[in-house]
Amino acid sequence: MRRNDYDVTDSIRTTDAGQVRGEVLRVFRGLYDGKAPRAVPAAIKSAFDDVERAYSGEDAEYQPCDTEYHDIQHVLDITLAMARLLDGYERSRGAKRSRAGKSPHLPPEYFALGVITALYHDFGYLKRRSDRRHRYGAEYTMSHVTRGSKHLRAYLPGLGLRRLANVGATLVHFTGYERPAETIPINDTLLRRVGHMLGTADIIAQMSDRCYLKKCRDRLYPEFVLGGLAQKTLSGGRKQVLFRSGDDLVRKTPALYMSAAKRLDLQLARAYEYAERHFAGQNLYIEEMQKNVRYAQTVAQAPDTDMLRRAPPSTLNAGIEPYPKGMVIR
Repeated sequence: MRRNDYDVTDSIRTTDAGQVRGEVLRVFRGLYDGKAPRAVPAAIKSAFDDVERAYSGEDAEYQPCDTEYHDIQHVLDITLAMARLLDGYERSRGAKRSRAGKSPHLPPEYFALGVITALYHDFGYLKRRSDRRHRYGAEYTMSHVTRGSKHLRAYLPGLGLRRLANVGATLVHFTGYERPAETIPINDTLLRRVGHMLGTADIIAQMSDRCYLKKCRDRLYPEFVLGGLAQKTLSGGRKQVLFRSGDDLVRKTPALYMSAAKRLDLQLARAYEYAERHFAGQNLYIEEMQKNVRYAQTVAQAPDTDMLRRAPPSTLNAGIEPYPKGMVIR
């Protein structure tokens, strides 16, 4: 039985930054076999250490994470999936030849960039210590990708990745929905593929989480309300409710899955297939996603969502103010 705080293989505890970092570096070493500059794995390690400190509230500039859905487990899960997709890409190079020939080699610096952008893709949810305008980090939902992008542009040079800072800040937009992936301004074909993998990792890791549906109901829905995604404003100022409650969000998960699957296939160019190469022919992420959506279909037929009984791990600091209870859109 897969544990609630472990990855799709039930071998890596996704609430433990040290375990995830160790696995990512193991994958890195398996690809580059000591041939990468020492500064590259050192940059990955530093990025893990820094993001863990920030989310736990040990950073002098940022308050601890207070978003229960977009927490450190979410970040670590996406980062682990990203490393596996990068690994699958590099191991499958040339297996499927196109008219253009063999796919380009993934330099170790690009692997590091992909991992670090995954670690920081939701950094924009963290509030600065000087922030007096916002009560919750979830209020940054509509702008968190841009905020994270700005942070990466300033952060990457300190890791020795100055020449990739601008493109790294752009890559993070593949995890957002504010612009179609095909319009994101990256001309380098390989770096665009890294962007596809980043957007893919963000989808497949969270939707394959064993507690995904419970998290959607109890954690993601309040973030939608606070961030303005539970309803939208139509012409004339009228409001259209998209998700009336956490239960409603769970019932609409099958439709959201279909939308995500379309994005994975079209905008992100089926980058999820690299997971099959990493897992030697099996795509554990897609399998677990499909299990979740099948159960969501069952839940949707029930009068309520009391069938959701799994207990997601809690990663927020003690004393963090919780979201208001019983949020609904009326």
